[in-house]
Amino acid sequence: MAPGPEALGQRVAELIVEALRPAAAGGPAKPLGLATGRTMEPVYGALVEQLQALPSGERQGLLAGWSSFNLDEYVGLGPEDLESFAASMERCLGAPLGLAPGQLRLPDGLAPHPEREARHYGQAIAAAGGLGLQLLGLGNNGHVGFNEPPCPPEAPTRCLELDPATRRQNAGLFAAGLAAVPMRAITVGLAEILAAETVVLVVSGESKAEILRRSLEEPPQPQLPASWLQRHRRLKVMVDGAAASRLGCVRI
Repeated sequence: MAPGPEALGQRVAELIVEALRPAAAGGPAKPLGLATGRTMEPVYGALVEQLQALPSGERQGLLAGWSSFNLDEYVGLGPEDLESFAASMERCLGAPLGLAPGQLRLPDGLAPHPEREARHYGQAIAAAGGLGLQLLGLGNNGHVGFNEPPCPPEAPTRCLELDPATRRQNAGLFAAGLAAVPMRAITVGLAEILAAETVVLVVSGESKAEILRRSLEEPPQPQLPASWLQRHRRLKVMVDGAAASRLGCVRI
């Protein structure tokens, strides 16, 4: 049986802790790929709890080896903007865990040339050896990161226009509503996501049940960007009971 939202968060957090262990032991480890959004809030809450429950020496070793790249950021928003992903990550992980800015990396939404910033961000991921464990949420239109449909599997890290459906979906996170949601964002591309060692798709809530079913059961296609994940050799689908309600077979 699929877990509830809180148990789901605990299980995903356990995967992240395990992904941190090789670097803490001095072995080779690729950076984490992190995501934001409502689905990730219980994951990061559980992660903070699990790390803080460890003996001090073990916790410090894991945090010293922390290296991560976030999926995306809104163009025009920076760390001082409460609705930015930079601010969200600082609230959820940076401040509670005492992470340095260089450990918790995001695209610079205030960069004067967003297209150039996107290229530099993709180059930084490549220079780090690519991504290890990549967390993903799922948008109502099938996007992962901000890879909006239509999107081919080779799409690189880039700056793009947000789909109106995505802006409506995220409007509730902005105090001023839809009008305040930026029109553009920088996103890690499907090319980098599909090259990650492990991809963990985390989905919760009945509202995502149908798009999750389509993403896993329909043939991969540009109009459904998440469907390309079917081709990943190490895809883990972590869902709660509500999100799994329309699936015939769930890998959790």
